[in-house]
Amino acid sequence: MATPLSDTPLSPLKTIAVIGLGTMGTGIAEVLARAGREVVGIDISEAAATKAVSALDAATARAVSRGRLTEQEREDALARFRTFTDLRAAAEADLVIEVVPESYEIKQQVFRALDGIVRPDAILATGTNALSVTRLAADSAHPERVLGLHFFNPAPAMKLVEVVSSVLTSPAAVTAVTNLALDLGKEPVAIGDRPGFVADGLLFGYLNQAAAMYEARYASREDIDAAMRLGCGLPMGPLALLDLIGVDTARTVLEAMYAASHDRLHAPAPILKQLSEAGLTGRKSGRGFYTYEAPGSATVVRDALTPLADAAQAPGRPVRSVGVAGSGTMASGIAEVFAKAGYEVVLAARTEEKAQAAKARIGKSLARSVDKGRMTAEAAAQTLDLIRPTGSYDDFADVDLALEAVAEDLEIKQQLFATFDKVCKPGAILATTTSSLPVVACARATSRPQDVIGMHFFNPAPAMKLVEVVRTVLTADDVHATVRELCASIRKHPVDCGDRAGFIVNALLFPYLNNAVKMVQEHYASLDDIDAAMKLGGGYPMGPFELLDVVGLDVSLAIEKVLHREFRDPGLAPAPLLEHLVAAGCLGRKTGRGFREYAKR
Repeated sequence: MATPLSDTPLSPLKTIAVIGLGTMGTGIAEVLARAGREVVGIDISEAAATKAVSALDAATARAVSRGRLTEQEREDALARFRTFTDLRAAAEADLVIEVVPESYEIKQQVFRALDGIVRPDAILATGTNALSVTRLAADSAHPERVLGLHFFNPAPAMKLVEVVSSVLTSPAAVTAVTNLALDLGKEPVAIGDRPGFVADGLLFGYLNQAAAMYEARYASREDIDAAMRLGCGLPMGPLALLDLIGVDTARTVLEAMYAASHDRLHAPAPILKQLSEAGLTGRKSGRGFYTYEAPGSATVVRDALTPLADAAQAPGRPVRSVGVAGSGTMASGIAEVFAKAGYEVVLAARTEEKAQAAKARIGKSLARSVDKGRMTAEAAAQTLDLIRPTGSYDDFADVDLALEAVAEDLEIKQQLFATFDKVCKPGAILATTTSSLPVVACARATSRPQDVIGMHFFNPAPAMKLVEVVRTVLTADDVHATVRELCASIRKHPVDCGDRAGFIVNALLFPYLNNAVKMVQEHYASLDDIDAAMKLGGGYPMGPFELLDVVGLDVSLAIEKVLHREFRDPGLAPAPLLEHLVAAGCLGRKTGRGFREYAKR
């Protein structure tokens, strides 16, 4: 007779029941069957069970056509997957994974029923990403065998699995499912029980803020999504991702997070409730933030909110020459971008030597492009010839666009704009590359605020496609139109936003980074686990702590402080751990130590 779970190691989990055969349940069943496990698929709907079999058949056929499975392996996997509509089919399972709807009532009904069906030594796992594993476990006759096993969608492709323990969970159960995840070729991350866990805990706060940004009409849905894809290298924009996840699902997750944290950043944006209650739940319904070709389709179709490609704009101003102020990485990168596009560039710094050094840096960058076959030596030489270094801003007298890329200090920028005002010809556009300071404060330092606009390039400027075009309440229409045309001519993607702290990208990125720091500060998860979770579960090119160390902890702290001052939201207050590291001089890679230590160059 089987005995209840103890802390002794368990035998390998060979027969696994998956309850709930929607997209996630079917995906998990596929992973298990292909890995040699006997899979019992259970759903109250006969149609769902039939659909799951068809989905597995199609998925394994694709795998064979791509050379990832042999025909024999496919047949074996399909034979290992059996479907039922009765929970009693789980009687002999070593592990049961439920992926039924995100509702305590539904999940508790399943767990209570399983208590009378499965063996005492069977492990029960919930696939929830929002509800308390502890609360579900406490309702079970054997809470020590209940844990969370959170796969990510699509389960066959996504490597991350969060293994969630409650205070009641047996270590033997954790070990058994961790070993299973490794055997499936996944990367398990062991964490404690809190709504959202690691990946969704960070992801959904960011998605919520993006929804609120759109609801406030700060930027269009297309520009918000493009900004985060091009500015952060994310695989999808936040609003498109909400449509994929399901607006109703996101609302449920956020409500659970808010109930636990009482952080306003987790309070669901009203638009999520409005869309959910109208049945506009995203791709699955055919309409959410975007409109889709059909329910379940990934193809976005034009609707009333889709911008017109040839929308009428004010006639632009002619731009043939550009002045770039500054001698750092950003200034030289922007000068390179304009010169590559054929513009004459005056590169001005505080001294002639600094300007010459910046031009030399551009020369090295162009040489690397030649070495990699991206441009010819002749084109590189012609590009470099278009750049004239100078130690005097008087040489901006004839430029059509004067753009500053100096230190992120408002007083310094205002002094520079006052100089532009005296030196530049009438009609010249004056632009700032600030990432966090008010553009209008630069504009007010001139006698022509209508000619001032923000052009926030991203680092490294030659590689990054995004430019945030920031117009103030005083910016003239033709200045805005000119800058958008200019972005197209230098092969950048412009997104429009208003003059408020963080613009689009930093306003969404830095609260997410700050929340990651809070997770570590509260000893919820390790740096490595959080970085792994966001790369493997969220598709981020870098984990938050890798990114913080690259950006610089001092720079990150300064932006956090600006956002907190502007929006007055307690949830945006910089994490004390970030402040302590900056105070200790641990600024990231540039100092050899930030959240991690780096070898000295």
